[in-house]
Amino acid sequence: MKFKTYSELSQLLSFEERYQYLRLCGKVGEDTFGFDRYLNQEFYKTDEWRAIRDVVIIRDNGCDLGVDDRQIGGRILVHHMNPITKEDILYRSKMLLDPEYLICTTDNTHKAIHYGDENLLIKNPIERRPNDTCPWRH
Repeated sequence: MKFKTYSELSQLLSFEERYQYLRLCGKVGEDTFGFDRYLNQEFYKTDEWRAIRDVVIIRDNGCDLGVDDRQIGGRILVHHMNPITKEDILYRSKMLLDPEYLICTTDNTHKAIHYGDENLLIKNPIERRPNDTCPWRH
């Protein structure tokens, strides 16, 4: 299995290309940690996670998928580009805390990546021009 990396992702310039690279196409309710979900939740409360999370947010300038014109105005999620497992947490695999495998996202982008639903993505606003809503002034 080939791991997705920030180095590869950063070569893709558009938000859409980056989304396609990260897209997982999972299913809602698909079991990831099952009864061991508490491990996942506890991990995200650790000082080591919070520290690396800050590093990633600074690196990505707080932008969705690290794309400069996609500033995140609300809560920033730091997404593992390769799904983590119970074993990753128990044995502290390299995937957990290496910025090479992490990226900033919004909640909607995060859900779109996991479930493969592009409708969840926030679209760029349409660039407005003078009189663009007034058909007789064109």
